[in-house]
Amino acid sequence: MEHKRYTVGITIGDFNGIGPEVIIKTLEDERIFKFCSVVIYGQKNIITYYTRHLKVQNFNVHELAEGGQVNPKIPNIINCWTEPVQVNPGEMTTEGGNRAMICLNEAMKDLFAGKIDVLVTGPVSKSSISQLHPEFKGQTEYISKAAGNENSMMMLADDGLRVGLVTNHVSLKDVTGKIDINLIINKIEILNQALKQDFLISKPRIAVLGLNPHAGDNSLLGKEEKDIIAPAVNRAKEKGILAVGPFSADGFFGMHHYRQFDAVLAMYHDQGLVPFKTLSFGTGINYTAGLNVIRTSPDHGTAFDIAGKNLASPDSLRNAIFTGIDIAQKRAAYKEMTANPVERVTLDRE
Repeated sequence: MEHKRYTVGITIGDFNGIGPEVIIKTLEDERIFKFCSVVIYGQKNIITYYTRHLKVQNFNVHELAEGGQVNPKIPNIINCWTEPVQVNPGEMTTEGGNRAMICLNEAMKDLFAGKIDVLVTGPVSKSSISQLHPEFKGQTEYISKAAGNENSMMMLADDGLRVGLVTNHVSLKDVTGKIDINLIINKIEILNQALKQDFLISKPRIAVLGLNPHAGDNSLLGKEEKDIIAPAVNRAKEKGILAVGPFSADGFFGMHHYRQFDAVLAMYHDQGLVPFKTLSFGTGINYTAGLNVIRTSPDHGTAFDIAGKNLASPDSLRNAIFTGIDIAQKRAAYKEMTANPVERVTLDRE
């Protein structure tokens, strides 16, 4: 199969957070342009401000006009607005959230139009965005809705660990009322398909966590495992999916049982993200599974406390870029492999 040169779009996120800094640090390494072309969605003055603030030398960008040609050798930037804005590293402002949404919308437009192959989103603050967009729960939900598939899944990935979530940005007190057998089956199916087409794992092994402490401890600490999660796992098995569980989350991660599986399905946000971020040491990425487009992001937030102090690590953003490219390549390979499946023939025996 011919290897395509992919174009990766990166949004700057909240410009008062660490998004611009990690973008600059990542793209300083010119070797990245051997693998992809890059388009930044933001504003050139923002990038110029941070290169000067961080004392970065010789960081050149190509301003990309409407219909212009992408320069494959250096970062390209699309100016998503023209008027000047006040940059205040470390401060959460409505302006920062509003401009982050403008960049996200511009990038999604190009993603859906096929002008970029992968979208990598910079970190945003839900609090700063919610003042103008009170319905905003997170970029995962926002992108999924815009893509016409709210039935997606937040997934965290690193070399040896992949974690999917049944519920995303949901208050803990509301999780029990959200989960049911059909939802869990649906998330298992999304995770199973993502492992096949995006990671080329032919027969994925999926571990499903329980909801309650000690996975309910034989219904002493809750009946969701017996009444909801276990039946969902069994139904998934009937569909030919290698799903196992429910497991008690503490023992599962504490005993390193995750190493025996290709992915783990957690019931709620912190149940999955706390062990993931502890084990991934800042190199993990966020990925939206179940979409017909590719979106990744670093697994960290705006980190206002260290913004502008030259302390932010670019590792997660770099991995988000390369994971997006890898998924694009594997999706193309999967499509080619499954385009003309060999028809199964049953021979009569005399």
